[in-house]
Amino acid sequence: MRVILAGGGTGGHLFPGLAVAREFQRRDPNTEILFVGTTQGIEFRVLPREGFKLQTLTVKGIKGRGVRGWFDAAYGVPASLLRSWSILKKFRPDCVIGLGGYASGPMLLAAQLARMRCAIMEQNLRPGFTNKLLGRWANRVFTSYPQSAEFFPGAHVVEAGNPVRWEKLPAVAKRDKFSLLVFGGSAGARRINYAVVEALKSLSDLKDEFFVTHQTGSLDYAAIKEAYASLPIAGEVTLFIDAMDEAYATADLVICRAGATTIAELTAFGKAAILVPYPYAIYDHQRGNAQALHDQGAAEMILDQELNGPMLAEKIRGYLSDRARLARMAAAARAVGRPDAAARIVDECYALARA
Repeated sequence: MRVILAGGGTGGHLFPGLAVAREFQRRDPNTEILFVGTTQGIEFRVLPREGFKLQTLTVKGIKGRGVRGWFDAAYGVPASLLRSWSILKKFRPDCVIGLGGYASGPMLLAAQLARMRCAIMEQNLRPGFTNKLLGRWANRVFTSYPQSAEFFPGAHVVEAGNPVRWEKLPAVAKRDKFSLLVFGGSAGARRINYAVVEALKSLSDLKDEFFVTHQTGSLDYAAIKEAYASLPIAGEVTLFIDAMDEAYATADLVICRAGATTIAELTAFGKAAILVPYPYAIYDHQRGNAQALHDQGAAEMILDQELNGPMLAEKIRGYLSDRARLARMAAAARAVGRPDAAARIVDECYALARA
């Protein structure tokens, strides 16, 4: 089996693709995997250390970049199509899977023109323009939410779920305190960072009852670390969490953004969460992701513009005093999780290759 996974840019696109690649290799160690991305995306840094080959395209995003974006596209899109065509001729894949991100469009379009078997992974409830367009001709469209099917009329849609990086969380020792995990994606989230600090100032009377693991991102790291030094609450402030599976394993409550990969991980492993969707995401897709979990009792949603320290302190205090409510939320999250998503997608891709 020879498989191309095209796309990336962010962890939300790349990490589900990595999960699928590893599932292919688990089934057959002789499977040949090639990722196609860009030099600007997270894939350029992550894939070499994960042991996967990467070919790059010159394509860049257009949305929000004005005249310069259109100028870059006038060169980048045709060049990326030609480059994609060359990669396809040399690699001869049995299946091409689009992960989302800038490189996904040209590679999927080239593969469809070459009449190769193609699939799209749509992680968010509401797909972007490129996936909606390419979904008309893809052989499979893998979605994370049943509501996404309405955006792909006539397509062969499979609600597979969003693949996660780990089959299960590690067996790590739980702390003897309530464990709060805070993060805002790889770059951090300023609104969450400062709201959490303000909340903790109001929770000093509970200082002996909980521990905070706070991933800030690089921009706010120094200021947030300094703020924690003046707080009586025990905590760990870090730029980036490498062992994210261990952080999830010890967490009782998570405060975070609502990216598709985060949602998939929270539900696969049954973690109660307060979700603060990033308000500037394209098509406001994080709000849709958070709303879907909120409606099922699997998370609480606070809009970014409404988040503040006193409100967050009240929420944290409430969960500390009502562990049964926390357990119900965690159970609801686990009930909607799809830990078998990667296996389901690989099953479908094998069926495509045999067709």
